Amino acid sequence: MAPPPTSKPGRLLIALVVLLIGGIAWAFWPGTDSSVRLGLDLQGGTQVIMIPQPVVEGAEITEEQLAQSVEIIRARVDGLGVAEAEVTTQGSGAGAAIVVSVPGVGQDRVVDLVQRTALLNFRPVWNILSPLAVDPETDPAADPAADPETDSATDESATEDGAEEGVDPSPSPEATAEEPDSESSADQGGARSAEIVQAADYTPQFQTEVDALDCQDPVNLAGGTPDNPEQWLGACDQEGVSKYVMEPAFIQGVNVTDANAQLTQQGIGWVVTLEFDSEGASALADASTELSALPECGTGATPCNAFAIVLDGVVVSAPRFNEPIIGGQAQIEGDFNAQEARDLANVLKYGALPVTLEVVDVTSVSATVGGDQLRAGIIAGLIGLSVVSLYLLLYYRLLGLVAVLSLGVAGGLLYLFVVIFSKTIGLTLTLAGVAGAIVAVGITADSFIVYFERIRDELRDGRSLRQACDSGWVRARRTLLAADFVTLLAAVVLYFLSIGSVRGFAFILGLTTVIDLIIAFWFTHPVVVLLGRMRFMQGGSKWSGLDPERLGAHSAIENLSGRSRRKRRDDYRDKKAQFGGTDEGGAGQEAGADSDADAASDSTEEVRS
Repeated sequence: MAPPPTSKPGRLLIALVVLLIGGIAWAFWPGTDSSVRLGLDLQGGTQVIMIPQPVVEGAEITEEQLAQSVEIIRARVDGLGVAEAEVTTQGSGAGAAIVVSVPGVGQDRVVDLVQRTALLNFRPVWNILSPLAVDPETDPAADPAADPETDSATDESATEDGAEEGVDPSPSPEATAEEPDSESSADQGGARSAEIVQAADYTPQFQTEVDALDCQDPVNLAGGTPDNPEQWLGACDQEGVSKYVMEPAFIQGVNVTDANAQLTQQGIGWVVTLEFDSEGASALADASTELSALPECGTGATPCNAFAIVLDGVVVSAPRFNEPIIGGQAQIEGDFNAQEARDLANVLKYGALPVTLEVVDVTSVSATVGGDQLRAGIIAGLIGLSVVSLYLLLYYRLLGLVAVLSLGVAGGLLYLFVVIFSKTIGLTLTLAGVAGAIVAVGITADSFIVYFERIRDELRDGRSLRQACDSGWVRARRTLLAADFVTLLAAVVLYFLSIGSVRGFAFILGLTTVIDLIIAFWFTHPVVVLLGRMRFMQGGSKWSGLDPERLGAHSAIENLSGRSRRKRRDDYRDKKAQFGGTDEGGAGQEAGADSDADAASDSTEEVRS
């Protein structure tokens, strides 16, 4: 068997150093959060208990609706990252409750994220009124359509909408929105029940109820009340600036196929982009064609050329159609920060809840017990790591030291990746994840053992140490790749088929498996190759872990000791003289010995060259 091509360990070590430097810079860049996010069992968090209520009053809540609500809530929370959220149900039917436990997230944000019904409708605007409540019986002249001051306020509001939020000739209507004030929601104990007015047709009674709607009340700005898309609607905007009278919806939230938060083209703000299915795109084109031909809102004519984006009974924005819009895309932009834009896109992406949720309890969860368990788990991991390291050092000597250093580098790389993923995808470390990291110690140690034993086998077969380091790696890496592929496949399947903390275990297990491959290819193998070129290792010292006594093979002893062909011939002649052999009888044997010595020497010289 020809020796494998000479490897270049320096390049692999340089690649690992570059990876480590890049990881350190990314993880600990000044001005960024470089801490590891801990799960509910380690750092505590928020637990919310909610009672589902039917969207249509008097209807019954089915088990299917409960299961669908749990999946949507879990998807919303997981959309924030690998957050290890626990979403469960208690009871069934009318007495059921949904319990959501999220680590390390503020109470207000959790309540807002999971409770939002996410009923999104696009409605033509019929009229824009003053936000103040009007009682026609006490003030008959206060008809919004005839009141000059109201018209002036309406004109001003419409002008602002038109100037700042108008739809340009582009495939995306632009709108302005602002998330509801979390303090307002907190003042209401987390209950978001904005008042809206609905009717099957536009009637005087409907208009009277709309006039009486008070948009100065913070409760009516918070949302949380689903609206019937097939009826007329009177509702407030989120800022409490205007009151809107709207026709039945021409696009519903079910027609939204995707929603994403992204920076504006100028890079100074955040927007939420929406994509519609074919039905929604067709409805958007028809509505924009019809509404763009109407006069502007506030000119005294109704209906007007604006449309309202209504989320959970509150007008998010009301842009104008300047011309027909083709393409099936919309864009909501306004005074969003990154978190608000992502939360809104997250809620819209995963769909509307089939029920409304009434918050009955919001509590903070302590992590005292989890902290004790974490300390116990870390102690157990350190003890296991120490035992494994001690075994490797006693059995493999200097090679064992390489294995211990490899475990240390793997641990550092794992920490860097956990910090990076905590910053980017919201990875949360739980006790299950810690268990996955501890399990990976054994997997990584197995990789070293496979490689070292392959080197010993190559030496027993008569190869030199330098040749054995390369040829042994060629054979060992097949086993390593096969074993790590099976582990990685199991982790991927477990991650996608499981929920809760089990996903954290699967994620950490898969991550450590990838790190095991990186360390084996870019650290362990190159370092062993460099050691194999040292005279100390080639001399077969008992501290090398490759001494002849441990190998138990005569050919290996010869290769490790580096005997020359002349030395072997002298040994043969000494034996012949000792036993009184003749030159004639030993000529053939000496020639054979010389031939064997030549073959062994040539093999050694070939590898060394």
